Amino acid sequence: MGAIKGVDLGTFGVWTFDFEHISATQMCESIQELEELGWRAFWIPELLGRDAFTHAGYLLSCTERMHVINGIAQIWSRRAQWTHGASLLLADAYPNRHVLGLGYGGKPQPGIKPVAAMAAYLDEMDALETPNPTPTAPVHRILAAYGPKMLELARDRTAGTHTYHVNVAHTAQAREILGPEPFLGVEHAVLFETDPDKARAIAREHLQVYLSTPYNIAKFRRLGYTDDEIADGGSDRIVDDLVFWGDEDTIVEKLHDHVRAGADHVGVQVIGVEPGQSAMPYWRILADALLPQRVDVAVAAS
Repeated sequence: MGAIKGVDLGTFGVWTFDFEHISATQMCESIQELEELGWRAFWIPELLGRDAFTHAGYLLSCTERMHVINGIAQIWSRRAQWTHGASLLLADAYPNRHVLGLGYGGKPQPGIKPVAAMAAYLDEMDALETPNPTPTAPVHRILAAYGPKMLELARDRTAGTHTYHVNVAHTAQAREILGPEPFLGVEHAVLFETDPDKARAIAREHLQVYLSTPYNIAKFRRLGYTDDEIADGGSDRIVDDLVFWGDEDTIVEKLHDHVRAGADHVGVQVIGVEPGQSAMPYWRILADALLPQRVDVAVAAS
């Protein structure tokens, strides 16, 4: 399957909003521990106030091997000129460790079609002339994409795509559209809770905003969910498809379903953690369960 040339993210990574709620010192200590645990990829959004590139640059500066991926940098947050310059600097300072994930994101833009806006943004970036030095390692770009047209744009103009809150069937569909070469990175939420009622209540709280916004509703309709399944907090089926809950073995097996369906990489988002608290206990559990080097280390130690 596909990959990002020169970048080894591993099969599983950490995807989190949690760093929006903690101090710089806590961020640095946490990502250093994740690196020590064997995680190779750390995905960050741009939604709650932290700028995509200062956030990425700081995390890269705290680590030696970790890859930091914007999931996503919103194209409406800055002009293409500044995105281009920031990505050049990060590629120069941290060769093959930063991945620029671009997405439409943000508030709806009336009268503007997402695919056309993204294509125009890429056109502007590609046409820019800059006095900034060309880095020895390239800028690695991927696009947030769900529908066929955006997936095709990602396939044709970037290293691949990043999907968010999709089911396993979408991963298979995306791989078919992308073909074998482009990178396919899939985010998926997980919840360590075995009681069905508690798990679904927490999952519904997490999914509330996604089940009530036009672009996400359109995405879920394309995935085959009915309006009744999307409404009123979501049916059990859509909740269970979008949040893998249960014990460790159940969660791990379901995450591997994305890989079997064609994903190159799965960014695991642990939910059910209060703002300001750390998901580190769960990241430790998942490191032991998902990262092959953790097994290698254990064998070598014995």
